[in-house]
Amino acid sequence: MPIPDRLVIATRESALALWQARHIAARLETLHPGLKVALLGMTTQGDRILDVTLNKIGGKGLFVKELETALQEGRADIAVHSMKDVPMRLPEGFAIAAITEREDPRDAFVSNAYANLAALPAGAVVGTSSLRREAQIRAQFPALVVKPLRGNVQTRLAKLDAGDYHAIILAAAGLKRLGLGERIRSLLSPEESLPAPGQGALGIEIRADRSDLATLLAPLNHAETADCVTAERAMSLRLDGSCETPLGAYAEVVDEHFLRMRGFVSSPDGAQMLRAESNGSRAAAAGLGRQVADLMLTEGARALLKPAV
Repeated sequence: MPIPDRLVIATRESALALWQARHIAARLETLHPGLKVALLGMTTQGDRILDVTLNKIGGKGLFVKELETALQEGRADIAVHSMKDVPMRLPEGFAIAAITEREDPRDAFVSNAYANLAALPAGAVVGTSSLRREAQIRAQFPALVVKPLRGNVQTRLAKLDAGDYHAIILAAAGLKRLGLGERIRSLLSPEESLPAPGQGALGIEIRADRSDLATLLAPLNHAETADCVTAERAMSLRLDGSCETPLGAYAEVVDEHFLRMRGFVSSPDGAQMLRAESNGSRAAAAGLGRQVADLMLTEGARALLKPAV
């Protein structure tokens, strides 16, 4: 099947999303001399509604839906996503063709006055849009006040700089990709804040019937990252995790053949938290993710997964 000589990438128009799309475009043009890649910038519903937390308006899929429509209608060939924003169930007719090498998967502590979460005084206000981060902060630092924080990276940093928050928590990967690594005061280890499934990894989505694109994109797939993200997403899917569920999943490559997988699920206030961990074969990454989920289900995780009424 002939490789196309022109591609259009559907992307959100935030600075981070555009960086990600341009990064993939540059890699594709280097891999395939003569290929021309253009961007189709789009504003998604998740970008437009900033005064309500994601879990109340439909979840992270709101960052993806319009891009999938562009693929479906033929206005774009591929879409580039942060894998942590991709719903665990893809709509029928779509596929993730490649997952690129992971950037730093950790959460980052950003503050103009304090070095880390432990340095914050009682009553200090921490901003995050993530129930996962909020639950883990509340569990370890119950004296802190956690308040919602929406918007792109620059908007969130501006709110911190304006004094609305004493500190904010962001994904380290996004800050590093935007050249804002100097804003990171400290990095939260997975023990302190277990990442979201797929955090730090980029995924390239196509229509499932575009086998020509699957061939074109195959060299961008990073096998180790793809195995880790597969395990993490399988755990979340088994738990039927949603934006209403504080949930973290993180897999690491132990050696050529094995992964170490950690997961947690929590009540929103962090008061009840279940954790599980297991090692398993990279060749059965999805099975490992399901196994970690089953360990938590055995301990009563189902009670924590009910959406708040």
